[in-house]
Amino acid sequence: MANFTRNAIKSSFLKLLNERPLTQITVKDIVSDCGVNRNTFYYYFEDIPRLIEDIVVEDAERIIQKFPSIAMIEDCLNAMIEFALMHKRAVLHIYNSVNRDIYEQYLWKICDHTIKTYLDTALNGRKISESDENILSEYFGCVLFGVVSGWLNKGMKEDIQLSFNRIYELQKGIVEETIRRCEKDN
Repeated sequence: MANFTRNAIKSSFLKLLNERPLTQITVKDIVSDCGVNRNTFYYYFEDIPRLIEDIVVEDAERIIQKFPSIAMIEDCLNAMIEFALMHKRAVLHIYNSVNRDIYEQYLWKICDHTIKTYLDTALNGRKISESDENILSEYFGCVLFGVVSGWLNKGMKEDIQLSFNRIYELQKGIVEETIRRCEKDN
């Protein structure tokens, strides 16, 4: 029953967030929509920012668990983009609010996981220095984060999957070549 109530609160919040900006949603609106009282809301969540954090962390964990190994970066990012597109207005309302940092932390966590897991797969037992691995991870993580942040800043209007597909096409072989150079320097 506890998970049902917690999920009902989250669902009501996402529903409301798809209808209006975050600044126009109160705890009263959420509990009224899902049919629980204020005390129940506060039993599960300290406040609305904690509710937001819970939702985005849960989604990040879902994506991370869904992709314990990544042969293609596209797979993991498509899962993240799918969630964002399914809740487009809600995501934009959070991203354009004072709680943007919560969403950016989620985004960074997904980008970081994606790159580190992909590099583990790409290295496939090959040895490069820990320093080089950290540099590669940071660099490619920042690239992914930057592309997705740019998309969010533009209101999610362009087809991000087309952009990513083009980036993948243009960068095909770059990771492999970079790893080869790191091995050579080792």
